[in-house]
Amino acid sequence: MAEVGAHLTAAPGGGDRPSVFEAVAQDSLMAAVKPALQHLVKVLAESNPARYGFLWHWFDEIYVLLDLLLQQHYLARCSASFSENFYSLKRIPMGDGRQQPLATAGLPKRQHWKSLLLLVLVPYLKGKLEKLVSSLREEDEYSIHPPSSSWKRFYRAFLAAYPYVNMTWEGWFLIQQLCYILGKAEHHSPMLKLAGVRLVRLTAEDIQALEKKWAETTSSQTHSFTSRVQSALRKALGGIAFSLSTGLSVSVFFLQFLDWWYSSENQETIKSLTALPTPPPPVHLEHEPSSALLPGLKTVCPLCRKVRVNATALATSGFVFCYRCAYSYVKAHQRCPVTGYATELQHLVKLYSPES
Repeated sequence: MAEVGAHLTAAPGGGDRPSVFEAVAQDSLMAAVKPALQHLVKVLAESNPARYGFLWHWFDEIYVLLDLLLQQHYLARCSASFSENFYSLKRIPMGDGRQQPLATAGLPKRQHWKSLLLLVLVPYLKGKLEKLVSSLREEDEYSIHPPSSSWKRFYRAFLAAYPYVNMTWEGWFLIQQLCYILGKAEHHSPMLKLAGVRLVRLTAEDIQALEKKWAETTSSQTHSFTSRVQSALRKALGGIAFSLSTGLSVSVFFLQFLDWWYSSENQETIKSLTALPTPPPPVHLEHEPSSALLPGLKTVCPLCRKVRVNATALATSGFVFCYRCAYSYVKAHQRCPVTGYATELQHLVKLYSPES
């Protein structure tokens, strides 16, 4: 046990080297924030689709822009990402230099931009790829494309290869963490190695320098018009990033609780607590133009205006459509055609009459 404990805190890097628990905790911080924010946006979109529906539709793009602004602010000001600074860590360039630069010095441009792209762009592309794979699997399951199409053969090969690619990616991270625990590597994540940096703990000098820099930026005054405009833009961007970081710092544990509450382990409990009778149709439909588009006959699809084929209901609103009509519309717009409620493909429920 003594040897294992020594490995967790020993070189390379000496006493400034963060433990594997600190390194993994700061990685999981942003991973827990995004699902919780996504759930909050979904609640807003369902409460008022006309006003907040665009937030749900463009959530990934809006989140990556906010994340880019947040990470740029912290990398420039503290030489660390938001989550790394939250755990009192900083990034320093890889090299043989004995003297560590202060956190206020910032990273060299090359390491700075590499860090920014790997912090923001890689998670965004990985999330988009996972959504694409999920969509292709659903299309393959329901045979949306003709069996003889070349596109179907291509994405079936892609779906067959993706699990192995994903396993290799996750295995790469696992092996790197094991090497870090055993003291054989200076990085717990391959992303740090690609960026050419490593993590160390903040020192007392770093904290004093950060406090002094913050005091100087708030009291500094500029004279020329150009410098005033640039200063105003920096202050505006810095204020937005600071408000985001402050809000996240205050609500991070609340967001982590939401992520845990709506995790798959608690779905059965949530379903049992919310197993209430089906409510009546929304009252506001009587006053919206969408209600006038509903056909008079209950057997007619509201989209194609023909007798329904393969009747399918949307679990979010209860309205019934043809399967292909509902699938195509929800895939394109991520909402119910009648109510505007945020809807995903997994909310399609096929109906089977006794005659069939």
